[in-house]
Amino acid sequence: MTKLSKQNTGGLMISSGYGGGTANMEYMALTGFALTNFSPTLPTPYTQLVNNLKNNPSIAQQFKSAIAIHPYNGAFYNRTEVYRKFGIDHFLYLGSKYPIRHQKKIDRSPYLSDQTSYQNVLDQLMNYHGGRFINLVTMQNHFPYNQHYYNEISKYQATKVSAGTDKASVNDFATGIHHTDEAMKQFITAIDKIEKPITVVFYGDHLPGIYGNEMTKDGLKLHETDYFIYSNRYAREHGARNFKQKTAFVAPNDFIAMAAKQTNFKVDWYQALLTRVYEQLPVITEDVQASGNVNAYNSNSRFITQKGKILKENQLTKKQKELLHDYRLVQYDVTAGKHYVVKTMK
Repeated sequence: MTKLSKQNTGGLMISSGYGGGTANMEYMALTGFALTNFSPTLPTPYTQLVNNLKNNPSIAQQFKSAIAIHPYNGAFYNRTEVYRKFGIDHFLYLGSKYPIRHQKKIDRSPYLSDQTSYQNVLDQLMNYHGGRFINLVTMQNHFPYNQHYYNEISKYQATKVSAGTDKASVNDFATGIHHTDEAMKQFITAIDKIEKPITVVFYGDHLPGIYGNEMTKDGLKLHETDYFIYSNRYAREHGARNFKQKTAFVAPNDFIAMAAKQTNFKVDWYQALLTRVYEQLPVITEDVQASGNVNAYNSNSRFITQKGKILKENQLTKKQKELLHDYRLVQYDVTAGKHYVVKTMK
């Protein structure tokens, strides 16, 4: 993954959670809305907000076909209903009428492997000829990390860990990441052979809560995960281009704008706004030095520069504050206001 991140559009994503909160990163990536713009009383939009809205604009609605895949229980975070509200046509999960195929586990792990996940994505790419959006949430590297799931753990030993960190848990997590690397390599090779444009946005949702570091001191690093955007060979031959400007640090709500930029996708007014937010503002996130394992500190916004400096809102320029205000107005209108702009976001 490190090689893919360096050779393509890639860097570090600032997660809004540490040790949990997967669905919050999903929400931001699919809608373009920043979680920190919400009240602290709304830490999980999937379970608290989406069901209460008649219209939930998402990037999935831009495609003729939209699929979601999760090789586990589909009920967590209210995903079955949320995906329907987001305009996703089919949701593949364990027990659904759209089965998870190619099921494989690694050694003693109870979770289906990333190889399983990627193979199901390939199935969905190959059995449909038009434009298709696929949202995949993997399960292989989920906690716990102290159960000695993997046989190869001795090959991926941590040389040093921070005080209070369980070295065995780090080793277990690192071994899982190795298996992810292997599965991703196979997946990239496979999509490069497909004669249609495919762009993958890959990101880690959050770090596992296994580190003993102090949040006040190392909060930013504890919220950093890897990401990359990869366009397959066919897409690159037909105009997709990697870029490196403003990629060192990003947020999940930047991915819609970034994918559009990489693929030269024609954007609507909202996606144009997201592009301005991505290009002209520092990374919008919560107070990474105060939060725990859930996003209980949204509305206490912080901004991360491309050099990793943490800013407060009063340190933004006048133009940046105006753009941030416009962005928040749109998010408010769609999620809590009179919904003036919803009809124009389809």
